[in-house]
Amino acid sequence: MPFSIPDAQPVAGNGHARLGPVAIVGLGYVGLPTALALLGRSSRITGVDTSADRLRAIESGDVDLSDLDRVRLAAANGDESFRLTSDSAALTKSDAVIVCVPTPVDSHHIPDLTALQRACQTVVEHAHQGQTIILTSTSFAGTTRQLLVEPLQARGLTVGEDVYVAFSPERIDPGNPDHVQRETPRVVGGATAECSDRAARVIGQLTDSVYLVTSPEAAELTKLYENIFRAVTLALANEFADVCGTLGLDPIEVTLAAATKPYGFLGTFPGPGVGGHCIPCDPHYLLWQLRGRNRPTPLIEQAMQSIHARPGRVVERAGQVLATDGRSLASARVIVVGVSYKAGVSDVRESPALPIIDGLAERGADVQYHDPLVPVIRTPQGQLMRSVAAPTGTDWDLAVIHVLHPRTDNNDADNGWIGDCPRVLDATYQFDGTPHCSVV
Repeated sequence: MPFSIPDAQPVAGNGHARLGPVAIVGLGYVGLPTALALLGRSSRITGVDTSADRLRAIESGDVDLSDLDRVRLAAANGDESFRLTSDSAALTKSDAVIVCVPTPVDSHHIPDLTALQRACQTVVEHAHQGQTIILTSTSFAGTTRQLLVEPLQARGLTVGEDVYVAFSPERIDPGNPDHVQRETPRVVGGATAECSDRAARVIGQLTDSVYLVTSPEAAELTKLYENIFRAVTLALANEFADVCGTLGLDPIEVTLAAATKPYGFLGTFPGPGVGGHCIPCDPHYLLWQLRGRNRPTPLIEQAMQSIHARPGRVVERAGQVLATDGRSLASARVIVVGVSYKAGVSDVRESPALPIIDGLAERGADVQYHDPLVPVIRTPQGQLMRSVAAPTGTDWDLAVIHVLHPRTDNNDADNGWIGDCPRVLDATYQFDGTPHCSVV
């Protein structure tokens, strides 16, 4: 049944009441933008990360950030109120701690909480009275209570009186300037009502609106639902693209037409697969948890199986495109265009391009790639590869378009050469640079 979308609540004092010292644990794609967004809104920001290489990269500016955050980072590196360290003792000097460490899955799609467990253990060891601790890393329902609330209580600290604990899932969309933190509502669920209120004051410095739920578990499941919804719609979009191919129709045209309906339809474009830190991973946290309770979720399970199989479909279509001209993948020279998981970023985590490259190589193809944002990759099968700096279209039997980066000040992406390839397989469904182009 349709329902009205609830309004997030404005936070009292939001944008005016400056925070005391805040520590960010984990300075990856979430932690670093979070730290930069607090510039001027906290008396001191301390970024804590166990990787010395990551800290050096941040100090040198050699990190993947939006243009706005690059400006913020340049200013922050000369600001005495902004400090980077690998010393977890710095947490004892902070009024609030925000945990932003990765929560991947392993090769069997089992949640890997190693980094999160270590981070939370460190936070618990250095927690002090009056401190607000906020977990943002995506995980299964109950993680905040298991890794923070219960260990803090075991230390003798009363949650809701001595320390304040909450979960507030991150909602950062890397590479998308239309979805900035300030304009994106955040969900907050505290272990107690006071925990929620205190956490909301901190998160309220990152966004103009906060939506409170009754528990950390509700907030944790909210994030899983968001990304499972996205996973299901992406799996459907890819399947529908195959349907359109069978019927000789353009899936983009059909999707755009369906999207003219002002209610009941949320359009998603098909592609070569699903990558990144969230959608290919997060649903498995719920599936893993529910398997332990013998609770089947056939729709979610099928969607994730479909997502996992999509790169193989791209490889299959590559062989079909070559076969049309009497060629095979064996010994064919194939170049994959773009290997990051989405346009405009250099992140290759869970990128479909990696199994696509391995799949093409297993079929005997001589595979290379071109990506101006990703100079080096290692595929799941262990291949170490370097980007072809200036490819010429006539050097290849087939170009497989995985992602097309926009041209920016930091990226000189030029895709004009693709049209010179004798065969082009467009897995993005959006390349219009040549008439001799097939889609997946």
